[in-house]
Formats: sequence, C-alpha cells, structure tokens
Amino acid sequence: MVYDQASVNYIEDISHWASSSSQISECSFEPGTSLDVGIALQILGETRTPFAVKGGGHATNPGFSSTTGVQISMSRFSDVTYDALSQTATIGAGLLWDDVYAALEPYGVNCCCVYSRSLGYSWLSNQYGLTIDTVQSFELVMPNGTVLNVTGASDPDLFFGLRGGFNNFVGKRTRINVALYTHRHQGIVTRFTLKTFPQSQVWGGVITYTANVLDLVNQATANFVANTTDPKAQIITTYNNIFGVAEVSGLVFYDGPSPPEGIFDEFLAIPYLLKDVSTRSFLSLVQASPSDATSNLRGIFNTISVLDYPISLIESIVNESAFWGQSLAPSGAWFISYDVEPFLPSIFNHSTTPSAYPPSRDQGLLPLNIYFAWTDPASDGIVQQAVRDSASYLRQLAIAEGQDVADAASYGNYAIFDTPLSSIYGENVPRLQAIKAAVDPTDVMGLAGGFRF
Repeated sequence: MVYDQASVNYIEDISHWASSSSQISECSFEPGTSLDVGIALQILGETRTPFAVKGGGHATNPGFSSTTGVQISMSRFSDVTYDALSQTATIGAGLLWDDVYAALEPYGVNCCCVYSRSLGYSWLSNQYGLTIDTVQSFELVMPNGTVLNVTGASDPDLFFGLRGGFNNFVGKRTRINVALYTHRHQGIVTRFTLKTFPQSQVWGGVITYTANVLDLVNQATANFVANTTDPKAQIITTYNNIFGVAEVSGLVFYDGPSPPEGIFDEFLAIPYLLKDVSTRSFLSLVQASPSDATSNLRGIFNTISVLDYPISLIESIVNESAFWGQSLAPSGAWFISYDVEPFLPSIFNHSTTPSAYPPSRDQGLLPLNIYFAWTDPASDGIVQQAVRDSASYLRQLAIAEGQDVADAASYGNYAIFDTPLSSIYGENVPRLQAIKAAVDPTDVMGLAGGFRF
C-alpha cells in the first residue's frame, strides 16, 4: 500500500523513536510480500528515487532509516513461525522483539534476541553469542527484485555481508532492530531464520538508585565485571543525568528462576529508590525497562568498545555524565545517559562462521552506549559534537589505563553517523566493498542512507 502525506499510516511510517531521525517523505509504502518489495526496488532503481527502509524506527542517525523520497515501512512483515524439528524460528522483519518473545513463549523457547537498542548483544549472548551468530538464513530481496534464501552454504560471501553489514546489504533498522545483519547495499531482508533455545522463567528486573549511593553502585558494577563467570548472569548499569540530577538504572538478569547466592547480593544490598526484581517470564523481564521512555525527543547514540570496566573507568563515565549534563543544559539536552554493558571475554567465541562484524573475534569487546537527548533542533550540531568528544575522551582514558582498544571495532548499532567504516569493520572493508559491487552494480541501495561501502 502507498500512502500520501494526509494518511494516518503515512505519519506512522515516517515516525521514529528519536524525532531527529524523522523526515518528511514524498510518500510511504508498506509492502505486504517479498514480491512487493522486489517491484518497489526495481521502480526505485530505474527512476533513481531516494528511499529508506524502516521498521521500529529506533535509529538515531539522521537519514539512516528516513528519507525525503519514498519511505518503506516493513510493518506488514509480522509473522513468526516456529519449527520444533529444526529448533528454529522464522520471523518477519516488521516485528518488535516483544512480539517474537510473546509468539515463542508458548513453545518454551527463545531467540538470542537483541537488547531494545542493540544489534546483536543480548541477555543470552554470554551463552549463545551475538544474535547474528544464531542466524540460519535470510530471505533477501535483491536490488534487481529477485528473492533469495541466503545461507552460509548457498552464498558464503553474501551470508558474510548480511551478518553485520547493516544497510549495505539489507534494509536498515527493521522493527526487531536486527540492524547488525540488515544491509541496505545488498537488498532488503524480509525474513530471518534464527536458532532457538530452551527458555524457562528468568529472574531480574530494574533497580533505580539515587546519587547518594553512586559509589556503592560503581563498586558493585566493577566487582561484578571482575568476578562473575556464570554465563547466565548479566547486568546493565545505566548512568543517567536528567535535568542535572544523577540517577542510576540498574538492570539485573539471571537466565533461570533464581540466581545462585552471591552474584547480585551487592546490588540488592544498596539502598534504592525503586525496585522491580522478581522471577518472571523473559517477556516480562524485557518489558520492565521500557525503551520508549524518552521517545519523541531528538537523540543521538555513540559508542566505544572496551575490554574491561574497572572502577577507574566507571568513575570517569559517571563524571562524564555529570559534566555533559551541566555543559549541555543551555542547549536543551536534559537527558544524558551512559550504558555500561559487560560481557564475558568469550562473547565472540560462539561462532566460527566469518561475519562482517566483528572484524576480529580474537578478543571479546564490551560496548558502552552513550546516548544524549535534547529538544531544540538548533542544538543538533552542538550535541552531536559533544557525544563525539565524550566517546573520544573515554577511549583515550581506557587506552591510558592499559586497555588495547585504540583500534577496537565500534559496535555499529551504537556508532554515530560519521564513524569511519574501518572503525566498525576493520580489515573486512575491502571484502564488503567487493561484495556490494558484485551484488548491486547499479548502486540501487546507494539511494538509501546509512554506512555506505
């Protein structure tokens, strides 16, 4: 279906979680089948019309999933099919992850699905790897309109590129935020087949702390990173500065009805403002921390990759949060956030199949998500430069403390729009450029935005 600017569907199709990522398109298009997508790509290619592919619209990079041309919304690709024999789930590219969890819950299984703002890192990644490590196949609509089922056996090069190459090989930002393996320079992915894993009830939730216990939270986080080896246990410690006031949102998770004694005791002993921690379904766990709390603000992500989160680096992150909370207040940036996301060093060891990201699996990388939100469009450049400066400063601190991360690959789902390709894909860039040229010789997918090979 094609919608004009007077349609309610059009408004939904062009809208993004961050208002700074939305653009006024000439029209929107909601394909219902892969053949629809193929016809659209042929027309767009022949007429050289700019377009964008959007699902959940969680991209904070302007122009990555929006356009002034034709906005393609994947919302009608909303099917979930579970195959008990192969223990896989085939999911449409228009789904939210919550939809996937809900559909698989009756079968007692789950996918290694990403965080609400993530490409491949998941609550289950310590056990099973990145989400892209569990992909079995892609239903891909090529730039010439041909529909393919891409596997590691059928087309190793294309499968390599689809696992981490973003918009270069499939439509960027699907609703399930499978951006790590959705490429816009090789076509548009309409369905994914993923491995599934048994899923029982889990334990966890959100604990909100106030500024007076920051030191205790910092130490608990550093101790967890240093001492926890149980792959079922994970945390995200989010340091926020909201209207100049510091607070911490601590997410704790254990993949089982109750954690062993000692793993989370330090967090539970800290005086808190709010706590929602219990034994619950996986769906309830992920819904405990809504991703839309700052929706409709202008926003930008950036990132660095580290090998460790020692107390010194965590304290520097806290200081950055306070510094930018004060410095950017005149620019209308009232929400400053840093997500500390630790994983085991073995995070990249769950797959031996080459992928676009990470460019090297020799050492596990821990992403830091930096997120600034503001209200005034006139402040876009100021805040975007601030998030660059903060990332650069923290990277240099990590290097000065002895971490070998000067050339560590940035996590593409968090990387700001002008991040060099080499900073995400390293030595994989030439191979990815060659794949893109072979698959899309007329550069149809170059009519869409994003990181371009």
